[in-house]
Amino acid sequence: MKWTKQQLNNFFFFLGVAVVVVMLVTFDVSFVELWQHLCHAGYWLIPIIGIWIVIYGMNALAWQCIVRSQLRSMAPGRLAGAQGKEPSFWRIYRLTITGYALNYATPVGGLGGEPYRIMELSNDIGKEHATSSVILYAMMHMFAHFWLWFSSLFLYLGLALVGDLPLTPAIGVLLCLAAALCLTAFYFFSKGYRKGLAVKTIRILGKVPGLRAWSSRFLERHDQTLHKIDQQIAALHKQDKRSFYASLLLEYGSRIVQSLEIMFMLLLFGVDCGGGFSGMMLTFAHSILILSFTTLFANLIGFLPMQLGVQEGGFVLSIAALGLSAALGIFVSIICRVREMIWIVIGLLLMKIKS
Repeated sequence: MKWTKQQLNNFFFFLGVAVVVVMLVTFDVSFVELWQHLCHAGYWLIPIIGIWIVIYGMNALAWQCIVRSQLRSMAPGRLAGAQGKEPSFWRIYRLTITGYALNYATPVGGLGGEPYRIMELSNDIGKEHATSSVILYAMMHMFAHFWLWFSSLFLYLGLALVGDLPLTPAIGVLLCLAAALCLTAFYFFSKGYRKGLAVKTIRILGKVPGLRAWSSRFLERHDQTLHKIDQQIAALHKQDKRSFYASLLLEYGSRIVQSLEIMFMLLLFGVDCGGGFSGMMLTFAHSILILSFTTLFANLIGFLPMQLGVQEGGFVLSIAALGLSAALGIFVSIICRVREMIWIVIGLLLMKIKS
């Protein structure tokens, strides 16, 4: 049976709702303790939740750079969408929030968010361009993560040289391993941006037991379409470097802005590294390192819904590594979890708003 767009929309919506209910029921903090943490946060919850309006806006702009680049490369009259024009920023913004809500709520990041974005954007720019733009944006999102992790290594070394952070042989080994991971990723990303990833991804899936026959049939039926998608992926880096680097800068910048969320919570606990401008800058640098380590840890084990338990452990370990209390790590992880829940609900509600 072939599902209609409305049926698929309802499927994604109710999937998200079901997962939210499961997460609420299995939340490993009592409601009394949760309420105490929320009361402790107080008015700080407003900037902690509100900063994500800016973060998602930067994500949407990064994706819009890619969509515009693809539309500029199309021949006149080839825009295969129902509206026949570039999707508005509000539409991209809405799909960005909803896509991340589905990704947070489902195991294996991208299981729900990316297919939903493709389905919705196909009405505007056609399925091929919608697919390639979503793949390109997902690649850019992860590419920016690796740049955050890589640059954080130098930030840590800089703080260690001035005596702010420890630099033991064990930490040195971990930093070297992280650097090797990032450099390896940069190599594979460069190949992906030169040649595309659609065909290669289907071939890799064909090596999974039980998917070999499906992979062969899919490649046979959609070979031409997949190669066109790969050509569109490669074209962004080759032909429109300005849009490529603008998108990367926006995605990287959104991670730096995200660090403010952690900084707000550190300030809430009275952690200001001595106060003043230099103290605030040092606190912000620590916030970047906490975010970098936690996201690295969570992405290495990214098959759990909302990285249940992984994100909490990452916050506790990263905050403890900077010499702060484990209680602060637990508080940060709980407030971040509440923020995620709120934005998941917002994202699901936005699915029912037409634009």
